[in-house]
Amino acid sequence: MSDFISPGWAIYVAVATIVGLLGCLGLLIITARGRTPSADGSTGHVWDGDLRELNNPMPRWWMILFVITIVFSAGYLVLYPGLGSAKGVLGWSSAQAWQQEQDAANAKLAKVYAQFATMPAPALAHDKQAMAIGERLFVNNCSGCHGSDARGNKGFPNLTDNDWLYGGSPETIVETITHGRHGMMPSMAAAVGSAKDVDNVANYVLSLSGSPHDAAAATAGQAKFVVCAGCHGIDGKGNQAVGAPNLTDSTWLHGFGKDAIIAMVNGGKSNTMPAQEHRLTPEQIHVVGAYVWSLSNQQQAPVASR
Repeated sequence: MSDFISPGWAIYVAVATIVGLLGCLGLLIITARGRTPSADGSTGHVWDGDLRELNNPMPRWWMILFVITIVFSAGYLVLYPGLGSAKGVLGWSSAQAWQQEQDAANAKLAKVYAQFATMPAPALAHDKQAMAIGERLFVNNCSGCHGSDARGNKGFPNLTDNDWLYGGSPETIVETITHGRHGMMPSMAAAVGSAKDVDNVANYVLSLSGSPHDAAAATAGQAKFVVCAGCHGIDGKGNQAVGAPNLTDSTWLHGFGKDAIIAMVNGGKSNTMPAQEHRLTPEQIHVVGAYVWSLSNQQQAPVASR
């Protein structure tokens, strides 16, 4: 029984289970006793003059199977969790069984990963076996957000380029996979000023990357950009120490254009990559980290062919 179920609900489940089991037993007893047949062996019900309902007993094998089912159910409820929050005599749980299976699988795989443990990312990136394993780990655990080709989507970084919010070294990638990241840009509308000021800043941000913009508005917005410089830098090139993106390139994680920038300034953004340390072992993270590193370092490390 799940831990989140309240004590009152657990009692209700236990009572309903016991009542259901006793009901099955009662139904069996009533059916076995049957009704007293008439002289001709029927129940006494007659239709259309000559159609009689016979009172034949239930097959013995059916009755035996019913008894076995009830006994089995009672035994199961004693041994395994089924009565509300009761854990059963054996103390079995699905979470414990899952963990045992994971531990057994990891023990078998330990020998495979042991050969990669001391190899740095550039060396792993040239190992076809390691990259094949890394690719499978990526597809099974990372592709849901970053895509099977690792090119990301709106709000999910492209891992095949060299635009890294927190840095693209093998060590940083492993740290990101292990502990996750929580990036946040607070709403800056009040600090920037009026809606016109926000519009001017948006045009100035567009000008930093050479994107289409209103030159006069961009010039007016440059002075207001100072409130953004604390994270993005006075030159707009970002700061990997805090995960602030580079605004001078053509990579737009959360959408391109003036409207997208205005929405970001006004509303801010909170983005989270969950930690994988509870899903993957350190050895697996080491291999998949090398695989991710290889995606943006094609010249140094050819990726395993699909």
